[in-house]
Amino acid sequence: MSGPKMIKAKGDGIQIQLAVWEGKRKSILCIHGLTANSRFWDCVASALTPQHRIIAMDLRGRGRSDKPHTGYSLERHCKDVLALMDDQGLERPVLMGHSLGAFISLVFAAKHPERVNRLILVDGGGKLSDTQMAKVFVGIKPSLDRLGQVFPSFEAYLSMMKQTPFLQPWNSYMETYFRYEVEEVEGGVRSRVHPKHIEEEAVNLRKEDSTQFYSRVSCPTLILRATNGMLAQDDLVLPEDVANRMAREIPDAKLVEIEGTNHYTILFQPNPVRDRAILDFLEA
Repeated sequence: MSGPKMIKAKGDGIQIQLAVWEGKRKSILCIHGLTANSRFWDCVASALTPQHRIIAMDLRGRGRSDKPHTGYSLERHCKDVLALMDDQGLERPVLMGHSLGAFISLVFAAKHPERVNRLILVDGGGKLSDTQMAKVFVGIKPSLDRLGQVFPSFEAYLSMMKQTPFLQPWNSYMETYFRYEVEEVEGGVRSRVHPKHIEEEAVNLRKEDSTQFYSRVSCPTLILRATNGMLAQDDLVLPEDVANRMAREIPDAKLVEIEGTNHYTILFQPNPVRDRAILDFLEA
């Protein structure tokens, strides 16, 4: 599969970078997680295109999008999504979000039902207890620890990421993703994501109660859940009880468990069960 076309779009007063894989049927706007970028979707795009068109955004502060000093909240991301949809002529795309992107997609679909054709929530969007949220932040610590660090070379950076337990087995999609996320600085390379922006995002996310949005989603919804933890078996971003509540309270929702995947491999690894679930949902 050839790589995506990279284009700039207008967000809410900022520029947003998009990765676009062309396709014929539905347009799917993909929204990544907390410290990720648009290239997190390469593996899924290889399975869904050219039947469908994939448009993956770099959230503000990530990838090649603008990085304002502040404004890292669900509300601001939803404003960016609305602005870029207007800018790109996306009247009613499918919204597919992973992790933080699932929260953004959920809130957007609740607030702008007329603009969303279908909703796909990948391992995110659920209301976690404080205890579970703490476990998740321990689980994603290796991912957060890379931010702000300068590595002597891209190879050194990649070598560290290849040792991360939850990214096994390693594949070329991951290498593409990490290559896209680094920038050259004095002394080597570092992630383009600023730790202060992620701290602001995390503080704002902890204040949100996603359950208030469940009943307001009016489009068909697919929830995909990873069954394995990241560093421990119980550091799940979408525990079974939380996912079941979402499936009950979102009016037209279906829950599919993607066995044997964790929060990262649910998208990073080729997975026929995941791909079939998404394609069947899009064509139903």
